[in-house]
Amino acid sequence: MKALILVGGFGTRLRPLTLSVPKPLVDFANKPMILHQIEALKAAGVTEVVLAINYQPEVMLNFLKDFEAKIGIKISCSQETEPLGTAGPLALAREKLIDDSGEPFFVLNSDVISEYPLNEMIEFHKSHGGEASIMVTKVDEPSKYGVVVLEETTGQVEKFVEKPKLFVGNKINAGIYLLNPSVLDRIELRPTSIEKEIFPKIAAEKKLYAMVLPGFWMDIGQPRDYITGLRLYLDSLRKKSSSKLASGSNIVGNVIVDETAKIGEGCLIGPDVAIGPGCIVEPGVRLSRCTVMRGVRIKKHACISSSIIGWHSTVGQWARVENMTILGEDVHVCDEIYSNGGVVLPHKEIKTNILKPEIVM
Repeated sequence: MKALILVGGFGTRLRPLTLSVPKPLVDFANKPMILHQIEALKAAGVTEVVLAINYQPEVMLNFLKDFEAKIGIKISCSQETEPLGTAGPLALAREKLIDDSGEPFFVLNSDVISEYPLNEMIEFHKSHGGEASIMVTKVDEPSKYGVVVLEETTGQVEKFVEKPKLFVGNKINAGIYLLNPSVLDRIELRPTSIEKEIFPKIAAEKKLYAMVLPGFWMDIGQPRDYITGLRLYLDSLRKKSSSKLASGSNIVGNVIVDETAKIGEGCLIGPDVAIGPGCIVEPGVRLSRCTVMRGVRIKKHACISSSIIGWHSTVGQWARVENMTILGEDVHVCDEIYSNGGVVLPHKEIKTNILKPEIVM
């Protein structure tokens, strides 16, 4: 089986992290976002993954070459010269996706994190005999999204309603699809939206079916959702394989710590924290609801909450970093500094307090 991952654009909403690497390579729970998806696809029997990309394909491919052999899956790129929306890339990658088997192929949005029940989706797709299957997830505020209206017993999709004013349902497109090769005949090589142009036509022919995603779902393409996504992911890890989570008297709630990280005496860590490879957390540090990426040093008695600390950064002694502060790569926060929602570009030294959310160039 094959799969296409829609990697797309510049990841502007996750800047300053995406100034250092393309968005799919930003770490999430100690491994690049896209690797969560590739591993799930491999587990579902996918042998070849095509990345639809319009930005830094060399960086992506060089990075993923290591994982090709490790995971045992073929990874290639299909590069757009202009943005093609969410359907155009399928037309562009047509030759890579079609083979003699006639098997359906997966399409995933690269920002989506979930439990990826892909084997169940294959069974669902076979059982309904339609042309396309989409995953949907339930949300509390459907008026912010495009809602998928479906026949509850069969899952047959009736229609799509964009940002409904009146309640028509609470299920939205989760960005995970399983499509028969015939869907490619419906897509022209031009900027096209699969959600607004292609799926409604298949639904009108009663050939589109939706499966409700069990477990959690999050689009982690912006910092606040990234932090929420980490909480949901660690919750799910607790239920499925809690041996991967850290434990001890200094750990509160769900925490994941790379085995090469060093944590000093008297720290309190958690809930919902990821500490990456080679990190040094000195004594007396307090961490909650945050991600600390590879090679970071956090000095004595610093306090970090609801923030993302980029690769190889330093947070000084008694510093306080909170409220969606995002430090890019190699940022150095001096001792006793306070950051309230600062978004700091790479290679900066912060010597004065950031009292309100702002971008520091």
